[in-house]
Amino acid sequence: MKIRNSLRSLRGRHRDNQLVRRKGRIFIINKTQKRFKAKQA
Repeated sequence: MKIRNSLRSLRGRHRDNQLVRRKGRIFIINKTQKRFKAKQA
């Protein structure tokens, strides 16, 4: 999982990336390509 300050650029790396808010944090999840997971610092 990558940890970044800004996730907007990472979201465009794959068409299945989804921006999700969980417990006040922002994540990028991808159900088809698991390697694109990211979390906002």
